[in-house]
Amino acid sequence: MTQPLPFLKMHGLGNDFVVLDARGQALELSPAAARRIADRHRGVGCDQLLILEPARNGGDLYLKILNADGGEVGACGNGTRCVARLIFEETGQAEARIETRAGLLTGVSTDGQVTVDMGPAHLDWQAIPLARELDTLHLDYAKGPLNDPVAVNMGNPHVLFFVADAEAVDLESLGPQIETDPLFPERVNVGLLQPLGGDHLRYRVWERGVGITVACGSGACAAGVAAARRGLTGRQVRVTLDGGDLRIDWRDDNRVRMTGPASKSFAGTLAPELLG
Repeated sequence: MTQPLPFLKMHGLGNDFVVLDARGQALELSPAAARRIADRHRGVGCDQLLILEPARNGGDLYLKILNADGGEVGACGNGTRCVARLIFEETGQAEARIETRAGLLTGVSTDGQVTVDMGPAHLDWQAIPLARELDTLHLDYAKGPLNDPVAVNMGNPHVLFFVADAEAVDLESLGPQIETDPLFPERVNVGLLQPLGGDHLRYRVWERGVGITVACGSGACAAGVAAARRGLTGRQVRVTLDGGDLRIDWRDDNRVRMTGPASKSFAGTLAPELLG
């Protein structure tokens, strides 16, 4: 790649993305190039790169998702809402069908926000995945002051610890230790979940391959599922992240819907030296 490449910067509650459109011309980014683009001092800066590719199975497009470390992941809730907004604007329709490695995700425009069907919650130990058979509702696992978590896969693996005060836990130190624990062969996103009463949860997250982020859509979905499984909330909850609130609805058919904003920040072009 020798020519400057257009990009769009978007975010969902501060969980930020560089969006690249590869529908007209194939784009192969090396992990090193992805890391350069995601670098907040030398590149554009983002939590994830979202690459729009031609649809493969009848959707509006295929969404490829790269973390800031260059690794590919299966799903990104906040990113999916952002891409759904772009599809609404392109097509003039209020529905979007987004193909991902985790399956087909659908989005609808809802009173200025975006509701995305994030698919089913996977609760079996092999689907997380875990290295050995364990009860995912009460995982026999502890690290420092954290113990007895719930494990949920929402296109990405999540482990969620219930705590009395999410702000008091040293997530910056514990997050990378748990992410890379051998129990989680594909690594794991680490969440701190504080019930606030009623159907309201406080959620902080360490994202695998990224670090602490101000919002994580698939994690918020996992948080709603985990709290309902423990009987601490109903199946419709408000999840407060560092960047704001998401509405989560774990439906009776096991599919999880998430509602929140999708915002544009700016557009530009990537210099050839970033692409390598």
